[in-house]
Amino acid sequence: MKSYLLQLALLGLMISLTTGCETQSKEEASPSPPFINPELPERPNILWLVAEDQSPNIPTFGDSTIETPNLSRLAAEGVAYDQFYAPHPVCAPARAAIATGMYANHISASHMRTGPWFLDNMPPEIMERVKDYWPKGLEMYEAIPPAEVRMFSEYLREAGYFCTNNPKTDYQFRKTPTAWDESGPDASWTHRQAGQPFFAIYNFQVTHESQIWAKAKDSLWVAEDLDIPIPPYLPNTKKAKTDIRRMYSNIKEMDHQVGELLKELEEAGELEKTIIVWYTDHGGPLPRQKRLLYDSGLKVPMIIRFPGKAHAGERDDRITSFIDLAATTLSMVGIKPPSYMEGTAFLGKHIRKEEPTYSFGAADRFDEKTDKVRSVRDKRYKYIRYYMPNEPMFLNVAYRNQMGIMQELLRLRDEGNLTEEQALWFRMTKPEEELFDIEADPHELNNLAKDPAFAPKLQELSSALDTWMAEHEDTGMMDESELLKKLWPEGQQPVTQNPIIQLEDGKISISSETEGASIGYKIWKKGEPAPQAWQIFQAPIELEAEMRVSAIAHRIGYLPSEEVNGSENAKN
Repeated sequence: MKSYLLQLALLGLMISLTTGCETQSKEEASPSPPFINPELPERPNILWLVAEDQSPNIPTFGDSTIETPNLSRLAAEGVAYDQFYAPHPVCAPARAAIATGMYANHISASHMRTGPWFLDNMPPEIMERVKDYWPKGLEMYEAIPPAEVRMFSEYLREAGYFCTNNPKTDYQFRKTPTAWDESGPDASWTHRQAGQPFFAIYNFQVTHESQIWAKAKDSLWVAEDLDIPIPPYLPNTKKAKTDIRRMYSNIKEMDHQVGELLKELEEAGELEKTIIVWYTDHGGPLPRQKRLLYDSGLKVPMIIRFPGKAHAGERDDRITSFIDLAATTLSMVGIKPPSYMEGTAFLGKHIRKEEPTYSFGAADRFDEKTDKVRSVRDKRYKYIRYYMPNEPMFLNVAYRNQMGIMQELLRLRDEGNLTEEQALWFRMTKPEEELFDIEADPHELNNLAKDPAFAPKLQELSSALDTWMAEHEDTGMMDESELLKKLWPEGQQPVTQNPIIQLEDGKISISSETEGASIGYKIWKKGEPAPQAWQIFQAPIELEAEMRVSAIAHRIGYLPSEEVNGSENAKN
C-alpha cells in the first residue's frame, strides 16, 4: 500500500511540474468545473458594467498588450466566461436582446437602427434635428415584440429593487416609463432608499468605435510606440497602427472608469453584497469586427464577481449569450424567468437543467446598407449562411468610413495593394455559406464549407440553424417595408390605450385595454410635486384623503398612452 501511495504521489508531482511549465495564454486561473453556481445572498445587489465595442482584448482573455488592473482584479476575485456571445454584432439589436431576453430577429428589432429612440430623453427639437439627418429612404419605426414581452427590469422593480440605467437606451424601441426608477446620465444606485437592493447599469462609451476618430487628438493612455498585435485582415501601416493604439488607449481609460465605480461601491460598504457583471455590448470597433458575424463581431468578454469572492479565479466555458442575461439576472435574485424568454438562466435559483450546444447570430440592415446573414457556433466551429450572396461582402457604411484605419483599407483596395487576407472582405460576391474551425483559424479566413472532410460538421450546423430559424418567425428575413406594414397595418404606429382608473371602497384599480401594456402610476399629496418615477401597478391601492393619482400605460413598440389623472380625494 505504501508503495502504491508513493507512486501516486510521484505521479501527481510529475503532473504538477509538467503543467506548471506550460505557457498560459490567459491570466492564471483554476480549471473550469462542470458548472459554476455559487450560493448567493437572498436579495443581492447587481451591478452591470458594460463597455461598448470591445472584443476580448485584455489580459484576462489572452491579450497582454496592455494592463487592465481593475478588470484583472475582477477576474482574480471572480469568474471569467470564455464562451460568451452577442447574438447580434451591433449595439441596438444586441441591447434589444438584452432588455427582453429575446433574439432581435424574432421581435422585429434586428435592423440597425429602427429610429433614434436612444434620444428619447432629449427635447423634441433635438429629435427633429436627428430626423433631418436620417438616411433617405429609411422609415423610422419601433420594434414590436409579442404582447407578453416586457423589459426585464420591470420584474426586478416589482420585487422591490431600485433599478437605474446610465445612460444608454437604444433598445430599438422607446423604454417603457415603468422600466427604470432612474435612467439617464445622472442615474445612480446611490439614490435608492436605505437598505433597498439595487440593479444598476453603467455603460462606458469611451470604447465605442466613434471614439477612435473623436479622440484622435487626445493624449494616449498607452505609449505612442506601443507594440500592438495586428490581425491579418487589417493593414500594417502607420495610420492603421495609430487607430489600433487608440483602441487600446480607450480600453485603458475604460478600465480606469471601472475602478472608480468599484471604489464607490467599496467605500459604501456594498461590495460584498453585490454581484458585479462586466461585459461588452458586441465585438471590437475596428473594421471587419463590429457588424460582422465572425467572432470578432460576436465573441465578447464577461467577468462576474460574486459576493465573498466565490469561485475566485475560476473560468467557465459554458456557451452563454446575451439572451441569457435577463433570465440569469432574475434567477440570481430568486425570480422565475417568464416562459416567453428565449434565453435561459446560467446562474441562480432557476438555473437551466441543460447547457446549450450552440450560440446563434443574426445580422441584417446596418444604417443605409441591407444584408441578411445568419450564423451558428459550437465551441469549436462556426457556420455562416448568406442570404444575399450576389451582393458584395463589404457593406460600405458611411459612419464607419470616418475611421482612419478604414480609410487605409479603402485606399489599399483602390490601389490594388490589399493582402490576400484583407481582400476577402472586399469580394464582390459572397459565398452562400462559410464554415470555420475557430481553434485552428481564429480569424476565420479559411472557409471549409466545400471541404469533404468537414461535410458532417457542415450538415450538423446547417441543420441546427434551420431548426432555430423555424422555431420562431424570423422578422429579419422579411423585406423591411413589408415588415413595417405588418407592424403598422394602417400605416400608423399603434397607440397604447389610455389607462382606466377605477375607485371603489377607497381603493383604486388601473387597467388598459391594450394587451401587454405596462401600467405605471404616481401618488402624491395635494399641493406637493409629483414623484419623478412611475411605480408599477400590481394590485389595488388604498389611498389616503387629499391624495392625487395619475397613471400611464405603454406596450413596447406602441406609442405610450396619455397621462391620466385620477381622483384628488379618494374618500369622497
